[in-house]
Amino acid sequence: MLFLKKERLTLKRNGFHNMKKISVWISSMRLRTLPLSISGIIVASCFAEYNGYFSWIIFVLAILTTLSFQILSNLANDYGDGVKGTDNEDRIGPDRAIQSGKISPEEMLNAIKINVLISIALAFSLIFKAFGVHHVLLTLIFFVLGIFSIVAAIRYTVGGNAYGYKGFGDVFVFVFFGLVSVCGCYVLYAKTIDHVTILPACTIGLLSTAVLNLNNMRDLVSDEMSKKNTLAVKLGPKAIKKYHFTLIVLAIILSGVFGVLYYTSPFSLIFVVAYIPLVKHLIKVYKNKEPRLLDPELKKLALTTVLLSVLLGIGYLL
Repeated sequence: MLFLKKERLTLKRNGFHNMKKISVWISSMRLRTLPLSISGIIVASCFAEYNGYFSWIIFVLAILTTLSFQILSNLANDYGDGVKGTDNEDRIGPDRAIQSGKISPEEMLNAIKINVLISIALAFSLIFKAFGVHHVLLTLIFFVLGIFSIVAAIRYTVGGNAYGYKGFGDVFVFVFFGLVSVCGCYVLYAKTIDHVTILPACTIGLLSTAVLNLNNMRDLVSDEMSKKNTLAVKLGPKAIKKYHFTLIVLAIILSGVFGVLYYTSPFSLIFVVAYIPLVKHLIKVYKNKEPRLLDPELKKLALTTVLLSVLLGIGYLL
């Protein structure tokens, strides 16, 4: 009986430990970043539906592929910043997995390798479903684009030549979260580029870049100490605020121009509702003098970008 009690106690402890480990892994995937990553897919899919090209299988595969890329980027970011010592006690925001010691660098590296395989499998399935054997050139282009996306997701913070440490992260986000996400996803449906996707792609790219910039504004001091030369570190506190305003105001202007140029009904302009939280956000950033207080704004800005994307896409359909 005593042996059985000890065995049960051991099993309970192991189960509790496993549950804690799972929660750490889920946390390291940074679930709050995932809705933002699919904003472009939502818009492109609405445009595809309007033009009669929509496919549920492509939609689901595109969502899964995008999420796998984003999770890969998050894990690689945790690993890169963790092994470099960039994530330390001076950093603002929730503890990272390696920083906290709850996941070892070796475990994280293995998870990244598994995620790479998952990403390749999903991307290959998506490309094959979209183009089959009838669009060889597009298949090759998107296969190369998929590989480049995986490499770019990892190289943001991993390695001695990580581009995130040189201030080029903004370019990556604008291109992949905006242009590739919207225009590229539309091509998966329609097998051709459509001018209707350009302005929304730029809008989402700019707002997604603003989310990254806000993150870098929050971490400016600790990044500078760790020699992580983000654009925020390079420009400094005052100039980076002006840059942030430029990103969001330009996104508002471009989306407004889109609404006018492609107006079909009053529903086409329902996305302007998202301007309200964007303006409130700009006011808070303008008044902010404590980087720590920018952390809650990250979630608000990301969700506002998703809201604008959904309303822009649905409004175009209606």
